Amino acid sequence: MKNFWRAISEMEMEDMEVDENAPQRYVRTPEDVKAIVKHAKMDERQLTQLTQALYYPGAEVVSDNLRLLELDEHMLQQIRTGQTLHFKGGLHEKVVLCTDERTYDVKGAEISNSLLLVPELKFAAATSTSPLKSPRTSNANTSLERSLNDSADDDLEVPRTLEQSQVLTIFHEYFECREIRPRYRKLGELLQLTRYSGPENEYCIERKLLFSFQQLLDTVQCSRVQFVEGLNQYRALEFDGHIRILDYEYEYRIINLMLGVISENSWALDEVEREETIYALQGIAPEPIVAGLFDVYTKPSDRCPNKFRYRESLVARIVAQNILQPGLRFRSEEFMCTWQDALPEGMTCKLEYLRGLGILDREGAQPCVRSLAEEQLPSNINDRMRALFKTKRKWTMDEMDPYIDCFTTPTLSVSTLLAKHARSLTEGGIRYFVSKH
Repeated sequence: MKNFWRAISEMEMEDMEVDENAPQRYVRTPEDVKAIVKHAKMDERQLTQLTQALYYPGAEVVSDNLRLLELDEHMLQQIRTGQTLHFKGGLHEKVVLCTDERTYDVKGAEISNSLLLVPELKFAAATSTSPLKSPRTSNANTSLERSLNDSADDDLEVPRTLEQSQVLTIFHEYFECREIRPRYRKLGELLQLTRYSGPENEYCIERKLLFSFQQLLDTVQCSRVQFVEGLNQYRALEFDGHIRILDYEYEYRIINLMLGVISENSWALDEVEREETIYALQGIAPEPIVAGLFDVYTKPSDRCPNKFRYRESLVARIVAQNILQPGLRFRSEEFMCTWQDALPEGMTCKLEYLRGLGILDREGAQPCVRSLAEEQLPSNINDRMRALFKTKRKWTMDEMDPYIDCFTTPTLSVSTLLAKHARSLTEGGIRYFVSKH
């Protein structure tokens, strides 16, 4: 085969010398192919009957808009079912590729060899016109092939067809895709610019900073499914055609009023009525705001059809956020009692509800609870690790998880990140992680 490719190269050089001043490029003939095969010392009878001559793209071929993209099975399936892949990224952002469900980091990578893109290039099975020369999928033609190959007639004529194929472009690099977690930080930053704090404060909002659902979806680096999950995570609502989040104090006040409707009507926790709750807050807050908060904070009752119950974790978190003011520390027992007393009767406070909101620090003389909001930490993994270890000297994996989970991928777990950015030690049978430096 080395002789064959060397022969092709030599013939191409000869063609280039002949055609240097020619107005049109040289087109190979079947005789050229036979000469190349003979020059390479190959037996033409061992080749299929169809030869494809490849020609490099001329100046008239425009292919600058073509790129080679690596696809995994999920992306391939999306394309096969007619779905669209979206590239997303601002001027100073790394580009990501999004399907309807997943997000991928896109990175350029070099190819060791040159890859030629040839539309409608035929492969082995398609280049044979005779069952005698078909790819050997069985032993049916073995005796016939042996008879032909053993023929003593060197001048046996082999019918040959020649097809001309145009190389569209040549690739020396490709885009490598790696699945990542959705990047919600930008979503939170954009929504923070127009926090809703009541109709009386709307004059302060710059209207050009308001975004619709589609505008945010086109901007934020995540898939559509992940985008909806992100809106739920930020408790975002659609109001007057725009996606808004509520100012924390305003949201806490409205939720308190909504919870008060439960005791006013002597409802059980799983007997909350949606329309009655919205009606009770008429004139206090816009109906779309109350309805939106109700849909976020409640779920259908398992016991009573057409009635609802509040999500204990969400109610407990916003109450805890009201208690955990930045910079304040609370003794663990004192905080838990205050937190429990502020919840509606029948709801229970649990430390797991503080995930990504506050931490329990046992390093001092007495265990204490303090605020540590995940969204306020640095977005760079190295800076975030430094900030965490500055806040507390040693952490368990469960404590670290909510603060570095956003950096994980399907192939990069929390434990792997900790192994890289921290060192571990064991005290009292418990494994802790401390700063590496």
